[in-house]
Amino acid sequence: MKYIVKLNFEVDGSVDKPDVIGAIFGQTENLFGQEFDLRELQDKGRLGRIIVDIKNKGGKIEGYIEIPSNLDRVETVLIASMVESVEKVGPYNAKFELKEIEDVRAEKLKKIIDRAKEILTTWTKEKNLDIKEVINEISGAVKTGEIIEFGPERLPAGPDVYSDPNLIIVEGRADIINLLRYGYKNTVAVEGASGKIPHSVVELSKSKKTVIAFLDGDHGGDMILKDLINANVKIDFVARAPVGREVEELTGKEIAKSLSNMVPFSQYLKKQQESTISVQPRVESVITEAKEQQAVQVIEQPRKEIEIKIPSTVMEEIKKLPGTLEGIIFDETWNPVERVQVRDIISKLETITNGNASFIIFDGVITQRLLELAASKNVKLVVGVRIGGINKKPENVKILTLADVIGP
Repeated sequence: MKYIVKLNFEVDGSVDKPDVIGAIFGQTENLFGQEFDLRELQDKGRLGRIIVDIKNKGGKIEGYIEIPSNLDRVETVLIASMVESVEKVGPYNAKFELKEIEDVRAEKLKKIIDRAKEILTTWTKEKNLDIKEVINEISGAVKTGEIIEFGPERLPAGPDVYSDPNLIIVEGRADIINLLRYGYKNTVAVEGASGKIPHSVVELSKSKKTVIAFLDGDHGGDMILKDLINANVKIDFVARAPVGREVEELTGKEIAKSLSNMVPFSQYLKKQQESTISVQPRVESVITEAKEQQAVQVIEQPRKEIEIKIPSTVMEEIKKLPGTLEGIIFDETWNPVERVQVRDIISKLETITNGNASFIIFDGVITQRLLELAASKNVKLVVGVRIGGINKKPENVKILTLADVIGP
């Protein structure tokens, strides 16, 4: 149907739906000849079934009518006018009044257009790629080859660590790889210092370089900063990843924003003191909390240890992971379910049906968020480069580092 004629009506007495329909057919019959007889038009499919709805109000009837029409605009208007001319229903006076003529096709077109806008908006958000991100993604593999070894400790570093007047200090190898991906070559990693900063980093910081400590946005970042301070590393600026994020998982735009928001070291310390938590006590508290948690885990470990044997074929795959920023999700029988980029591992795990993921091995940091999601998916083992700031360890998930599995 092209149109729907909608009318309201009132009847000064109690009548039923058949009475209303009978009045419409009877009082419009032969007004404009057989060609415009409502029954004839229905038989030919030019009009649809007349819909009537009524309600009784104090002995009188109020209601509305809908008449679907496949006639043209002029003929449809004529039908509406004919129905408005009905003056009686049974013995009672009645009044019919046109409410509107709805253009069904226009409404359908409006819905189509609105839906098209919605699809375009979603498509633009999902598919509109940043060409720089695409180029960086493609060239990511060769960036790994640019890593050099710095100092006697053979620390991961960017190729410009010696020559660039600026130096960016980060935590681990994965951070270096991600920064190289986006063109930052003046970098060195302290490799999860564990309370002791390599001497070569301390000496390098005392050169004429401007030193930027680029830290994760979690407790691990606080701990590294504490270690740098205790080792008397010269720090000029402090940059932080967004709260709860790791440097290794940031995009190029996020890295640039974090570095543009870096603050002078003295100002950073002052800001911490003004918030009533100085850097020293705050980080000491984090370290104490971590040690207490570790002690609890050592005590509970014999009762909750999960015995897991990794097949030799899987071990060969695991040995290839360091430096790739990739991860593999395995099922119960160690068959690979997904191979993903580290930054996508959480979103991918969210889509996997419970029970289809049993083991996760990846070249990244094990975070609280990942552990909680893994526990909800009944994952038995999570292996990463290092363990981040974990506040609560799920009892049903075993946690190991790649060093635990394949050695340093």
